[in-house]
Amino acid sequence: MQAAPVRATAIPSFTDALRAVESLLMSGGQRTARRNAWTSVLEDRRRAKDRVEAQRVLEQALAPRP
Repeated sequence: MQAAPVRATAIPSFTDALRAVESLLMSGGQRTARRNAWTSVLEDRRRAKDRVEAQRVLEQALAPRP
């Protein structure tokens, strides 16, 4: 008689573990709101970076040249 084959299971990542805990503690609407808020934060950071770059380019273009 042979033993049943053993399946290798992947260890979940830290992110997967956090999402599992989040799904147990929060309702679906709260999860969605939280993800939307984080997406907004990332987009605001991207726009701020773009503004800084645009300001730098404008200042260089307007600087007097020798």
